[in-house]
Amino acid sequence: MGIWSRKSIAQLTAEASAEGEQRLHRQLGVFTLTAFGVGSTIGAGIFVLTGSVAATHAGPAVAMSFLFASIACLFAGLCYAEFAAMVPVAGSAYSYAYATMGELIAWIIGWCISLEYIFSASVVAIGWSGYVSSALNEIGFPLPGVLASAPLKLDAADHLMASGTWIDLPATLVVLACTGLLLLGMRQSALANALIVVAKVVAVVVVIVVGAQYVDATNWHPFVPLNRGEFGQFGWSGVMMGAGIVFFSYIGFDGVSTLAEDTRDPQKTMPRALLASMLICTVLYIAVALVITGLVDYRQLDVPDPVYLAMGRTGSSLAWLKGVIVIIVIFGLIATVLMSLIGQIRINFAMGRDGLLPAALSRTRGHSGTPVLGTIVTGGISALMAGFVPFALLGELISIGTLLAFAIVCAGIPILRRTAPDAHRPFRTPWVPLIPILGVASCFALMFSLPNDTWIRLVVWLILGLLVYFFYGRRYSRLN
Repeated sequence: MGIWSRKSIAQLTAEASAEGEQRLHRQLGVFTLTAFGVGSTIGAGIFVLTGSVAATHAGPAVAMSFLFASIACLFAGLCYAEFAAMVPVAGSAYSYAYATMGELIAWIIGWCISLEYIFSASVVAIGWSGYVSSALNEIGFPLPGVLASAPLKLDAADHLMASGTWIDLPATLVVLACTGLLLLGMRQSALANALIVVAKVVAVVVVIVVGAQYVDATNWHPFVPLNRGEFGQFGWSGVMMGAGIVFFSYIGFDGVSTLAEDTRDPQKTMPRALLASMLICTVLYIAVALVITGLVDYRQLDVPDPVYLAMGRTGSSLAWLKGVIVIIVIFGLIATVLMSLIGQIRINFAMGRDGLLPAALSRTRGHSGTPVLGTIVTGGISALMAGFVPFALLGELISIGTLLAFAIVCAGIPILRRTAPDAHRPFRTPWVPLIPILGVASCFALMFSLPNDTWIRLVVWLILGLLVYFFYGRRYSRLN
């Protein structure tokens, strides 16, 4: 017992099947689970980050950034699939680390994943706000500038400064609306999400097919712009830094694993949904990146709504498609906010059940099986972040926290193969230890490509997390 104490596979499985107020209802199948993965993955990454990374780091080679990020994601995804099939419980990487590396590492993972989910919901909400503001401008009802962006921003030296505005009101309101939907229950949320995701994927495919007909190949030259003398300022270092930033775009598959206790037959359903959602999103990401950088010069894409901008530059022939994009993006990003909130709620649920966070976060309500307090707390924090913190700062923090969590998950596979060799594994990661080693190496390579200030913020976040653990979590841990 102590900071290195571990849960057995049997303990985790027993918790997932226990009755009482700390139990979720198994209602999701392969389609709805894959829809959650695609819905949470296709969001700010494809509709917002593509433009900013192309304009400031990678140029047209932002498509390569997505490809490199997807390779790292594939290694991690194969490791996730084994864990998700073995240990089908809420908590994702947090729960897996508890079974392999002990309580302290599990806490660090859970704390890092909080960067992923709470901030992710906020980032996507900010992107949603940008598209809503553009749509309102188009129809002649512009939103006052002081209500359309955060009161803080990053300057050229990556330091926080005042922007002169009050609050990003649309971003705050959409997070609160999604929180309200989640309070109704998972069944209603899953149905709304599935409908939105189907429409969103269809719209993305239409953008790719129609936009490809108007691509000007000269916009792709040079495909990898020359480096400007600093690491990350274009060139191949810019492509790698871009990969580290857009890695945020792939966190949706981790969201799938947080829903293990909401899933029917999770040993089969989880690996299928994980890998299916990752494959679908990778193909769509690369295709959209190529299309929008082919439609407009990459230097013009550093805007909150790059897809909308790119379609607008094609002339009146695609005016109808701009309207479709706005409608689908506005509704599509709602699905991403929804899934990001669900992921954090499930992490809080698992950590609250273990005593590392207050137990009230894991108490569910009646037939809906909704963790009410956990939902309200998560939605409230995310709404504040969306309204007051700049997009660029949140995006970098999400990527580095997620990459650290993924690296630890990859390292956990060979450890568990040694400590629990006879455990039932419905899905096995191939070529162990090669795949886990490649997963750890690729995640750390992307982490080291991120700006230095991002590392400083990660260290501050981890120190804060360790203080919470040693003053609260360790004292109330149920395992100890």
